[in-house]
Amino acid sequence: MTPLAYILSLPVRFYRLVFSPWVGNSCRYDPTCSAYSLEAYRKHGGIKGTYLTLRRIGRCHPWGGSGVDDVPD
Repeated sequence: MTPLAYILSLPVRFYRLVFSPWVGNSCRYDPTCSAYSLEAYRKHGGIKGTYLTLRRIGRCHPWGGSGVDDVPD
């Protein structure tokens, strides 16, 4: 993981540690958005990982899709 990706992943890690246990597992996609985000940062770095994360979160709404949505290579 690049240094920028690591810094950008810190809020996601904080969310998973503090808020995720309270929210529960009600994600429409598999993997969850936070797991998708960490994998996107690991595979693609900070800039493209942020783009992929925001695009994924933008699809998470009542009229969006569901199912398996892996990080593209």
